[in-house]
Amino acid sequence: QVQLVESGGRLVQPGGSLRLSCVGSGRTFSPKAMGWFRRAPGKEREFVAAITWSDSDTFYGVPVKDRFTISRDSAKNTVYLQMNNLKPEDTAVYYCAVRWDYSGSIFSPNGFGSWGQGTQVTVSS
Repeated sequence: QVQLVESGGRLVQPGGSLRLSCVGSGRTFSPKAMGWFRRAPGKEREFVAAITWSDSDTFYGVPVKDRFTISRDSAKNTVYLQMNNLKPEDTAVYYCAVRWDYSGSIFSPNGFGSWGQGTQVTVSS
């Protein structure tokens, strides 16, 4: 069984920065990709970013492109999300997820088979 543990979420002022981390453990940890999704109150789950495990190809949602950077450390089974120039609309619970195969779109949560519990990010003055 795979366990994903996110950390790094907190209250931050607009324009500030945060780095989220997600550590995977359990079974032989060999994902095809890892990603971040978020869910704001009253809204649907939204794709934020993803990174392929072998080639480190990255993908970003339009609202975060050029502000967020996803990276990974395969030796530590860890994926990071560096978030800069945060805006109030970035407020959400951020979830880490693992993609175990190549089925479906990398932008869809349906392609990710394991999920963390989430970490709250609040952007407010």
